[in-house]
Amino acid sequence: MPGPDITLQRSKVARTLPLLLLLSLGFLLSLPAWAQEAPSQPQSNPTPDAKSPAPSQSEQDAPDMNQGVFVFRKNVDEVMLHATVVDDKQRIITTLDRGAFTVFEDGKPQSIISFHHIDIPVAMGIVIDNSGSMREKRNKVNQAALNLVRSSNPKDEVFIVNFNDEQYLDQDFTHDLLKLKEALEKIDARGGTALYDAVTASADHLKQNARLEKKVIFLVTDGEDNASSYTLEQAVKQLSLEGSPSVYAIGILGDEDHPKRAKKALQVLADRTGGIAFFPKTLDEVDEISKTIANDIRNQYAIGYKPSMPRKPGEFRQIRVEAKAKGHGKLMVRTKSGYYAAGEAASAPVSRAYPLPLGVFLSSLW
Repeated sequence: MPGPDITLQRSKVARTLPLLLLLSLGFLLSLPAWAQEAPSQPQSNPTPDAKSPAPSQSEQDAPDMNQGVFVFRKNVDEVMLHATVVDDKQRIITTLDRGAFTVFEDGKPQSIISFHHIDIPVAMGIVIDNSGSMREKRNKVNQAALNLVRSSNPKDEVFIVNFNDEQYLDQDFTHDLLKLKEALEKIDARGGTALYDAVTASADHLKQNARLEKKVIFLVTDGEDNASSYTLEQAVKQLSLEGSPSVYAIGILGDEDHPKRAKKALQVLADRTGGIAFFPKTLDEVDEISKTIANDIRNQYAIGYKPSMPRKPGEFRQIRVEAKAKGHGKLMVRTKSGYYAAGEAASAPVSRAYPLPLGVFLSSLW
């Protein structure tokens, strides 16, 4: 399903540029093709050759560096879960070992082949509602978003998407706080709330371009979706594709006309992906919630397993994880509830707010 394209909209504005400016760009048409290409995205490590020796268990569990980015080696068929464990008082438990966990896929226990409990960097999309009703709320929301980044792993890679009727990638992956702040301040609070479109497009941007295996969306909105081409059901399916991010949502729903419906939608997006949905009573609570989210993300277990049954592309598998340990009462494990095996169609790309490749930009002016 194709998504909205901000680059096409901006080309309409370009048609109003003075003729002199267009002529001054004319000489660029003679540049060789390589000069017109956009810088390529960093590439992930290629799949190891089938003849390469299999890594040992210690090698599978070992952290690695990929072009300066902290990553884990991961088998091709391995399903990686990022799980938070809490006790009956909602306290995060961080002292469990591999033996405390049991993973079930479609009700059948699976063998855990990798296990980590260290603070690893994440690829994060900060997705902020920029509709008309958010005008008076954006300053405090922006501050909370920046404090989330400050409280997170300093090696996190973060991008900013502002959305109203459409979504805008106002800053691609970076850990530069100044750039993130500038992107958050691109406030044009107007229009409706295309929340599902923005979240699915941001999830696809994470899957297609993030160098880090662990992925998260931090979503803030004050209302119900009223402008998306995607439905809630379609958005949930896209977020259930293998390798999709967890969604941590904040719903500022005090003045919302349909708070129950809006709340349910955010809860579904969070619950299905292993995140949490928060519903503060006042705007002042948002900052503290952002720090709680950062703490949750930094204290998760990374659990990898290889499914015991072969998977078909697009097939859905249900997941349940249990944890038991001496000295603890009832423990609850929060992670994604299932996934569609790789091969399912991808969602629409995020509309980019930075320039087109030169050749495409020039051709769009006419």
